[in-house]
Amino acid sequence: MKISVIIPVYNKDTYVRKCLQQALSQDYDDYEVIAVDDGSSDSSSAICDEMANENPRLKVIHKENGGVTAARRTGVEEARGQYIMFCDREDALVSHALRHTIEAMEANDAD
Repeated sequence: MKISVIIPVYNKDTYVRKCLQQALSQDYDDYEVIAVDDGSSDSSSAICDEMANENPRLKVIHKENGGVTAARRTGVEEARGQYIMFCDREDALVSHALRHTIEAMEANDAD
């Protein structure tokens, strides 16, 4: 696994589906998406689970609310990628984001 995209999720059901759809629609193959539901009380959790059932690239972790830093830490602990990228639930990844990021890192010998 080359890259893990970690998305902390907390009570943003109006944004989370689009964020996950764009993360799962990359033109790069060697990646996983980890959504960490940080104790959402809206439908964010259900949206994440529904999308994970439709896409094996998406892993959902449910935890008690502990804040965004704790959610990111949980995602890092579960990540299998050589590289880790964070994306917030209101963010949107353009379709070439992962491929361009990996190409730039490899071209510049970044770690």
